[in-house]
Amino acid sequence: MMASPSCSVFHLCNINFKRLYQLYLHSNRISRLWLRSSFNVRSYAVKSSLQTDELSSPNLSEGPISILQEKIRTGELMPDDYQKQIAERLQRVYEDIRTYSPPRRGLFYKLFKGKVENVPLGLYIHGAVGGGKTMLMDLFFNCCEVRRKKRVHFHAFMLDVHSRIHELKKNVVRDHSSTKPQPFDPIAPVAEAISEKTWLICFDEFQVTDIGDAMILKRLFTELFNHGVVVVATSNRPPDDLYKNGLQRSNFVPFIKILKDHCEVASLDSGIDYRLKSIPGKERTYFIKSETKADEDLDKIFKILCSHENDIVRPRVLTILGRNVTFKKTCGQVMDTTFEEVCDRPLGASDYLQMSQAFHTIIIRDIPQMSLKMKSQARRFITLIDTLYDNRVRLVMSADVSHKNLFMKERADDHTDEHRMLMDDLNIQHGSENASANIFTGDEEIFAFDRTVSRLSEMQTKEYWQQWDKQHR
Repeated sequence: MMASPSCSVFHLCNINFKRLYQLYLHSNRISRLWLRSSFNVRSYAVKSSLQTDELSSPNLSEGPISILQEKIRTGELMPDDYQKQIAERLQRVYEDIRTYSPPRRGLFYKLFKGKVENVPLGLYIHGAVGGGKTMLMDLFFNCCEVRRKKRVHFHAFMLDVHSRIHELKKNVVRDHSSTKPQPFDPIAPVAEAISEKTWLICFDEFQVTDIGDAMILKRLFTELFNHGVVVVATSNRPPDDLYKNGLQRSNFVPFIKILKDHCEVASLDSGIDYRLKSIPGKERTYFIKSETKADEDLDKIFKILCSHENDIVRPRVLTILGRNVTFKKTCGQVMDTTFEEVCDRPLGASDYLQMSQAFHTIIIRDIPQMSLKMKSQARRFITLIDTLYDNRVRLVMSADVSHKNLFMKERADDHTDEHRMLMDDLNIQHGSENASANIFTGDEEIFAFDRTVSRLSEMQTKEYWQQWDKQHR
């Protein structure tokens, strides 16, 4: 007796589509391996006939170890066994991702939406400032033959995530006739949108200081890893010390396991800060007010910089997340500002990011020596320098003391009136775990300022000043 058409359809629907999907991915991987071997065998023909951004020069295609060895051979870098060990870990990631590519959203993805299997293990590099973590990660990133890759400062990434969450919440359609709660979790669609465009993400300065970031990281990264995202990150802290002494840290702790499950953890701590070994440029960019006529010198520098701009000296308004922020003295892509203007006002990472995109050179006058009594300003200054450094903005400064002595590291013995009021608002009792959070003690600022001093040293070098020109040619 012949099976009816409906029986045949039913039989087809009972095929193990998941197995079929796995075979599909396997065949794609085999195809990529065959293609790669074909390109290697016919390298001359490929180079002469194909021009795509998937192909790299031969030395780049060998991976981060060969690039590091070449830089040492030419004298661009010094031999460093600690850096070599990290390069070997990065080489492992490089080899693992050469034949890996998570599926895009398509028929199979929609049928079996869930966890992508066999995702290569990423790498989390931690260590003291100036040891070469960022340099090695950038070396790895530049030689990866990947279209869907992104290198981003972690702070900027989280700003983008919060902006996406805000937009999704704003546009969600709710049933106002219903009296029942209508929960909406935007994390999953945000992670899906990110992973659709990027599956290799390299984070510089992975640090968690904001409670808003801390509360969403577990869900966000669980979704990213489930979508097949591979993470390489640098940080001054090991994973177990992230968000150390943060408010409600117990809610953050599960994220640490998620991170360690998907990233190998490696330490780079040679005890050497290469930034401090950098030779300052011949042209001075940091002026101690008691030793020079700082204002006159900065006036001359501003005048010279303005002569290269096609603009007049005028105030400028930047619109940042719907707010208008005015800076009193600018000319084209040059800004002449003060510590009071950029750090006394309630500005944050998004404001400094906008500044770094609007100006290639910023003059900051009258930087005081900071202590925990002015913790808010110190925190803004740290964020400002991190943002300018990551975007290679050139910096000229005048200050009361040298950059190595800008921050006095004495811990506060008691809470300020402002802190007491905040503790009362949050119903935090003296002596409780949350009473010793970084927001009250200033430990995070003390820890982060070593990085700031290191970066200020490098930002005075000729090599640093030339980087902006190289990136914007």
